[in-house]
Amino acid sequence: MTSTHAFWLAGRQATGESAFDVTSPWDGRVVGSVSVPSDAQVEEAVAAAYAVRDEFAATPAHVRAAALDHVSRRLAERTEEIARLISAENGKPIKWARGEVGRAVSVFRFAAEEARRFNSGEAQRLDTDLGGQGRLAFTRRFPRGVVLGIAPFNFPLNLCAHKVAPAIAAGAPIILKPAPATPLSGLLLGELLAETDLPAGSWSILPVPNDRMPALVQDERLPVISFTGSEQVGYAIMESVPTKHCTLELGGNGAAVVLSDWSSDEDLDWAAGRIATFSNYQGGQSCISVQRVIADASVYDRLLPRIVAAVEAQVTGDPSDDKTDVGPLVSEDAAKRVEAWVQEAVEAGATLLTGGKRDGASYAPTVLTDVPADVKISCEEVFGPVLTVQQVDGEKAAFDAVNDSKYGLQAGVFTHDLQTAFRAHRALEVGGVVIGDVPSYRADQMPYGGAKRSGVGREGVKFAMDDYTYERVMVLTGIESL
Repeated sequence: MTSTHAFWLAGRQATGESAFDVTSPWDGRVVGSVSVPSDAQVEEAVAAAYAVRDEFAATPAHVRAAALDHVSRRLAERTEEIARLISAENGKPIKWARGEVGRAVSVFRFAAEEARRFNSGEAQRLDTDLGGQGRLAFTRRFPRGVVLGIAPFNFPLNLCAHKVAPAIAAGAPIILKPAPATPLSGLLLGELLAETDLPAGSWSILPVPNDRMPALVQDERLPVISFTGSEQVGYAIMESVPTKHCTLELGGNGAAVVLSDWSSDEDLDWAAGRIATFSNYQGGQSCISVQRVIADASVYDRLLPRIVAAVEAQVTGDPSDDKTDVGPLVSEDAAKRVEAWVQEAVEAGATLLTGGKRDGASYAPTVLTDVPADVKISCEEVFGPVLTVQQVDGEKAAFDAVNDSKYGLQAGVFTHDLQTAFRAHRALEVGGVVIGDVPSYRADQMPYGGAKRSGVGREGVKFAMDDYTYERVMVLTGIESL
């Protein structure tokens, strides 16, 4: 019989009156049962976070840093156990799940480092104007208040880490809401946080059902909302609370551009391998997975068969098997949606080169060409193992094709030319440009986020801390000598 996992209310374990099962996308088995907080328990968590906000903001940096270091170490110690949990609840192949744990280890380590150096303050002399003689401005950052962190299913540990770790580092209490499909990894973080000396109320992890979230989003005691997920939900949240500070990491339809100078056999083999891997890793359920390949006409005919062969070499199957590259999607409904989108594209004239088959929640890695510009696969984020390939003439046409999208998260540009790299950086309307590789690279300490409909604000530990805080200036007066 499956045990019921408690949630974390103001730093302590608690259970509610109801529970729900978490099932494996691969075989449907029950991975765990999760207790659901009542409205009164949610209120208790919010009230505790609000009450402790001043105390937590004043907590010495070494206390917060020590807690973050502890979580980082404990994640590393329990890597295999946690990776197995991620794989079970999410369907992620175990090798990618291990990588996710490693990234979360780094996120908490980066946060511990930032906690020690963040907010040292900046002095600015004001006697550059006559009216400022004898005055000095000293500026520091202070938390905006309690953070409501809403995490998605595709990285059930690391994207929870990207909410929790920066908040603790900045001294901002946080209430974390993990995704309903994958709450177990987020709840496990609570076990590690509970081993620290952080003040009661400074963190809660509440698996609140989605239909009860509007009241929590509207609560005025939670002035910061950090959301990662779909475009539709993210902008609906922001529009519903126009006076709150919202950071939104939303969708993308990542493009990989292969230009004419990337033309040797070695170059094309590398590009094809990277494209195949990162259009299908996580089952394509990554905001920066490769969805579009835009290839210069001079390399297209040599690149395309390499991509198809590399995609067909991806090993699909049981996510618990070390050999598996591509596991199931998060649910059968998700796979049915991908299936419908591919069918729509084929019926509209697209050519299916490989894949295009569904088995339960699994969808075969798929490559399409000749895809009309107005079908969903072209316009929207597929969030599945599907790749489109198109041919263009020249650099400008390639960059125009990247920008011909409502999204702008990241793009990859395969080129050896430094001048081209800088032109790409200037021309592409995205949050990140990766040169010589796919758009799917993310270092957890760098600023990460998008332009256009891909969101507002930035993740990446220090940059999230900036979003969770604001500048407050103190002017010192009557200073005789500066």
